[in-house]
Amino acid sequence: MNLLRYVALLVLCALTTGSTQVMAQGASDQVLVHPATNSWPGYHGDYSGRRHTSLTQITPENVKNLSLAWAFQTNQPSLIKSSPLLVDGIIYFTVPENIWAVDARSGHQIWHYTHPKSEGEHIGHRGVAMYKGYLYFLSPDAHLISLNAKDGTVRWNVPVADVKKGYWTSMAPLVVKNHVIVGVSGDFDNLSGYLRSIDPESGETQWQWNSTPPPGTPNQTTGGMTWMTGTYDPDLNLLYWGTGNPTPVLNGSTRPGDDLYTCSIVALNPDDGKLSWAFSVSPHDTHDWDAVETPVLVDGDFHGEPKKMLMQTSRNGYFFVLDRTNGKSLLSVPYGPVNWSLGLDKEGHPIPNPKKEPAPDGRLIAPDEGGLTNYRSPSFDTKNGLFIVDAHPSWSIYFAKPADGTYGWAGADYGVWGKGTLEAIDYQTGKLRWTHELGPRGAGAGVLTTDSGVTFTGDAMGNFMAVDSSDGKTLWHSGSGSEIASSPTSYELDGRQYVLMSSGTVLFAWALPER
Repeated sequence: MNLLRYVALLVLCALTTGSTQVMAQGASDQVLVHPATNSWPGYHGDYSGRRHTSLTQITPENVKNLSLAWAFQTNQPSLIKSSPLLVDGIIYFTVPENIWAVDARSGHQIWHYTHPKSEGEHIGHRGVAMYKGYLYFLSPDAHLISLNAKDGTVRWNVPVADVKKGYWTSMAPLVVKNHVIVGVSGDFDNLSGYLRSIDPESGETQWQWNSTPPPGTPNQTTGGMTWMTGTYDPDLNLLYWGTGNPTPVLNGSTRPGDDLYTCSIVALNPDDGKLSWAFSVSPHDTHDWDAVETPVLVDGDFHGEPKKMLMQTSRNGYFFVLDRTNGKSLLSVPYGPVNWSLGLDKEGHPIPNPKKEPAPDGRLIAPDEGGLTNYRSPSFDTKNGLFIVDAHPSWSIYFAKPADGTYGWAGADYGVWGKGTLEAIDYQTGKLRWTHELGPRGAGAGVLTTDSGVTFTGDAMGNFMAVDSSDGKTLWHSGSGSEIASSPTSYELDGRQYVLMSSGTVLFAWALPER
């Protein structure tokens, strides 16, 4: 009996040691490429941007029983807009200048990092990236900071752009192999956008890809900011990113042509930053419709042929399906009211209507400046083959203001009408399978779908919602008391599935009642 106890003790020690090693690994390459259901190691969960989970504990039948597992109050003035990471049972999330590490089971704070008050826009913050045992955080004044995930201590701090020129940063970086990919913001000024790859160990720049030429280049545009997180295909070894609008924003007179590579989806080699292909979503944009919405990667049949696809519901009102191996168009179709184009060219690019450019006496345009969707993340429901997005059917009046010249915004936009609608798009045709009204003016929540057939999001009135993925009918809702401006995530720990949603300054974890 003593011998058996001794053997059992040795086994327990070995298991404990093994568990400790797993806990200590953080977000390894394997974890990032193939996340387990007990983790959410990147902004989108995995590299595909689908925001779809294989978890099935919460179903259309029992989701009505969801209850609050815990809530965490930030006590900060900024709304939570970040997508929380989950690695080794710890949640990491942000608002501008702040990072929290929180126990994923209880919501108890483990540590809190506060960055010194800095320059730059504090419009919101999308979150951190993680590689091995380190976090990577972009501050509003355009610095990339590496912190120890164990205690939040700073390892290094490097600038990635010059805040004095008008650059700022708010995105969650993307880690691909030994590259921390970061993008920049700053389209209030005539600045050039770019992506930069940073060494995760040293903080040194590995490469930089510029989306536009330097300011002052004749007959060329500036702009093309890269301020939202892209996606990655490990098999093709291609990085996919959306770029922002050209500048001056509403005055295109000084930048003739298509203004590449603004308002585009680009594919880059993550090892050297070389451009593989680019697809212009809004050629010669004059309405502030960036194309930084999530480039979602889906493998499947398209019209009977197997394809490696990239899908985007773009801010300009078009739903695009591309062959992501070469950037060729498979489908381009509006997913709501669009009146600014003359149709499509033979390569699937919208053709701008010159009569819809901003003018001193105003032009009625659909969609409005906020776009038919925006920063909020969509989801691809792999079970039903649906691309589900928080859409914003809308109209606006655009004005050109000659006194504003050819710098920055260079005009004005006045909203006329808009609403929020959850849309399920059939990617084979671009037609809407179903819609669900989200309320007046529009909602700001992203979307999460599950293998069990539940779609989570939020409405314009601050309600957390679960709808049936097959038809959009309401299954559950709970008032949050504030604005929802983030995207849901989900994970499973100790056999229990949690759904994370935030509202205002509070992070909420929902789960079924424990048995």
